[in-house]
Amino acid sequence: MRIGELAAAVGVTTRTVRHYHQLGLLPEPERRPNGYRHYTLRHAVVLARIRRLTELGLGLAEVRDVLAKDAGKDLVEVLTELDEDLARQEAEIRERRQRLRELLTTGELPADGPLSPELADLLGALPGSDSPMAAKDREILALIDTGAAPEERERLLAALRGALDDPDVLTRTREAYALLDALENAAPDDPRMERAARTLAGCIPRGLLPASDIDQDNAVLRALYADFAPAQAEAIRRTLKILKGAGS
Repeated sequence: MRIGELAAAVGVTTRTVRHYHQLGLLPEPERRPNGYRHYTLRHAVVLARIRRLTELGLGLAEVRDVLAKDAGKDLVEVLTELDEDLARQEAEIRERRQRLRELLTTGELPADGPLSPELADLLGALPGSDSPMAAKDREILALIDTGAAPEERERLLAALRGALDDPDVLTRTREAYALLDALENAAPDDPRMERAARTLAGCIPRGLLPASDIDQDNAVLRALYADFAPAQAEAIRRTLKILKGAGS
C-alpha cells in the first residue's frame, strides 16, 4: 500500500501518518526501488489501533506506552487510569455547571466576574465603589483568587474576612483609596505619598502578607507598579516596607 491508501483504509490523513512516523508510534516501512514507502497489513493494524486508543482519550505518550507492551494487563491498567481521570473531569464539570447556575440565577454578574462566591461576597463588602483605586484593588484580588493555591487562597480570604468585619478598617480603607486617588497626577516625592502609604498600611491585615520577605523586584510587583501612576506606585512600595518593618 502507498501512504494515501493506508490513510484511507484506516480513516486518517496522510499528515497524521507522517506525524506518527515522526513520533515513533508507527514504524517506518521499507521503500521500493522507486523511493515510495511500501506499507503492509501490519502497518494498517498498528495505525488502526493508534486511532482507537486516541479516540478513547489516550494521549500520544500513553499510546506509545501501550504499543510498547503487548500484555493485555498493561492496556487494562492504562484504560483504568483513563477512566478514573474522566471521572475526575466529570466531577469538575458538574461543579463548574453548578457555579454557572448559581451565577445565572442571581441575574447580576460583576463587571470583573465571574468570581468565586467567597470573593464576590468580600468584594461586596469592600468600600469605595466609585474609587478608581478601589477598582484596581478588586482586579488584584480577583487575580489572587484565580492564581493562588487552594490553601493560600483560603488563608488570604480568611484574612480579608476578618479585616472587613471591622468598621474601623472600612473607614481607613475608604480614606486610603481617597488619598491614593489624589496621587494620580502627583510626583513620586509628593509629601502626600507618605500619608497615603501609612494609611494604606493600617488597612492591610497582616495575614495577607507572605511569610517570607517580599521581593520588590519580582515580575508581578513590577507589573503592578507599572499599572499605577508614579506617586501611587511609590506609595505602594512604601506601604510594603512599612508592613515588613523596614521603614516604620
